[in-house]
Amino acid sequence: MTKILLSSLLYALQGAIVGVGAILPGISGGVLCVVFGVYEPMMEFLSNPIKCFKKHLKILIPFAIGWVLGFVLLAKLVEFVFGLCQPAALMLFFGLICGTLPEMLVAKDAQEGNTSKSWMPFVISLSFAYLLFHLIEVGVQTTMAPSFPAFIFCGVLWGLSTIVPGMTSSAILIELGLYEELTAGIGSLHLPVMIPFLIGIIATVLLLARLINMLYKKHNLLICRVILGFVIASSLKIIPTDFLSPTVMIVSIVCFVAGFAAARAMDIWGAHHQHH
Repeated sequence: MTKILLSSLLYALQGAIVGVGAILPGISGGVLCVVFGVYEPMMEFLSNPIKCFKKHLKILIPFAIGWVLGFVLLAKLVEFVFGLCQPAALMLFFGLICGTLPEMLVAKDAQEGNTSKSWMPFVISLSFAYLLFHLIEVGVQTTMAPSFPAFIFCGVLWGLSTIVPGMTSSAILIELGLYEELTAGIGSLHLPVMIPFLIGIIATVLLLARLINMLYKKHNLLICRVILGFVIASSLKIIPTDFLSPTVMIVSIVCFVAGFAAARAMDIWGAHHQHH
C-alpha cells in the first residue's frame, strides 16, 4: 500500500511539473512527458481512451491531478512576474527555452543511421518559420484581441504542445499578445477564458492524438527536426531588445542564466529518474 501511495505521489509530482511546463514559454509538456516515461501510455490512452483506461489507470489519474494543480497554481505566479519586470521575465523564459534545446538536439540520432540527412528538415523548417514570422511582423498586425475564438486558438496551441514533444505554444502566444490575458484568466479560473481554452485543448487532443502517435512511431526524427525549427524561430521573437536601464539588463541576464540552469536541472533529474 505504501509503495502504491509513493508511486501515485511521484506521478502527481511529475504531472505538476508538466503542468508548469505547459505555462512556461519554451518548456514543452510533451518533452517532459517523454523524459518522465509517461508519454507512451498517455498517447496510447488518448488514441483509444475506452480500451486503455484501465490499463493506465494507476499512472494517468495521479498524473492528471498533478498536471491541473501545477497548471492552475503557476498561472498567478507568471502573471505577477510579467507585471513586475517584463524584460527580465522574457529573458527568464528564453533561458528556459535554451536549457531544453540540448535534450531536443540529441533526440534519437543514433537510431536513424545517417544523421547528417536528418538535419535538412530542421534547416528547412527553421528558415520557413523565421521568414513566416518576419513577414507577419512587417506586413500584418501580430496581435489578437482577447475573445472566445482567440482563447479557443490558445487551447489548440496548448493541446498541440501537450501531444507533440518539442512544440511550445507560449512563445507564439506572447508574440500574439494573448499570453498575459490567458494566464490571468487561468489563474483566476475566469470562465469566459477557461471554457473556450478547454474546448480548444480537448478538441485538438481528440482529433490529432492518434495521428501524432502514428507519425512519431514511423518518422520520429523527421518530426522532431521540423518542430525544433519552429521552436527556435518562434523563440527568437520573445527576446527583449529594449531595456529601461543597465540594472534591468543585468537582472535580465541573471534571469536568463537562472532559467537555463533550471531547465537543464529538470532534464538531468528526469534522465536520472528514467534510468532508475
